[in-house]
Amino acid sequence: MRKPDWLKVRIPSSAEFKRVKGAVERHGLHTVCREARCPNIAECFHSGTATFLILGDTCTRNCLYCNIKHGTPARVDESEPERLARAAAELGLHYVVITSVARDDLPDGGAGIFARAIECLRREVPGCGVEVLIPDLRGDWKALEHIIRARPDVINHNMEVVKPLFKFLRPEGDFGISLDLLRHVHDRGIVSKSGFMIGFGESREDILELIGALAQVNCQRLTIGQYQQPTAGNPHVSRYYSPADFDDFKEIARRMGFASVESGPLVRSSYRAAGAG
Repeated sequence: MRKPDWLKVRIPSSAEFKRVKGAVERHGLHTVCREARCPNIAECFHSGTATFLILGDTCTRNCLYCNIKHGTPARVDESEPERLARAAAELGLHYVVITSVARDDLPDGGAGIFARAIECLRREVPGCGVEVLIPDLRGDWKALEHIIRARPDVINHNMEVVKPLFKFLRPEGDFGISLDLLRHVHDRGIVSKSGFMIGFGESREDILELIGALAQVNCQRLTIGQYQQPTAGNPHVSRYYSPADFDDFKEIARRMGFASVESGPLVRSSYRAAGAG
């Protein structure tokens, strides 16, 4: 299927892009922007922001739409939170997004490292906004509480796909656990956020049902984006939705009560995260 014009992006080459890329590499860090081939890498790097990927670059799960490599991860690097905070300070960031690969091999799913990264940022970059995009932690609410106690400004957990396709595309995930996690976040007084992609073959009704399910657990921020096949080994795109379609879904979500909605062909989880609210 031919990619429409609204999905074509320029190759980044600005000085700001190179500055962010250099700082990330110098501190031995990963960004989801590069690992997952995010289409907004040029815009985000140019604005001097990045979504840091902690706990290594190898995921213990194999979601079929994802380009991050999967397998057996390396040992946890205990110095990573400090290096992340130093990089954020060097870049002068005022809003940092932290995400991770799934680490089902760890007893707490990596929650402890998330908490330390938040604490290091609070210490190294006072006043910096902190958003974390976390895995489902296999429904371990004690591990989730560890992250909550570190008081990030936003906790994001992506549903990624509609319910009828969830088990096929996210075979190691659980739709109910993901919704419950978002409910727990809201109930503990942290801003909750989620997102999903469309273009896998879902129906309009599937999309509206997922938006409604997220509204029912009081999710406050939402992102909706177009799935793009990262490699030949990933599922093919079933449909490219138009910008008008995304505007329609945004309006529907707004009417359902979401405080912030980013919906567009190139939207991803942390797209314009600093300006949401």
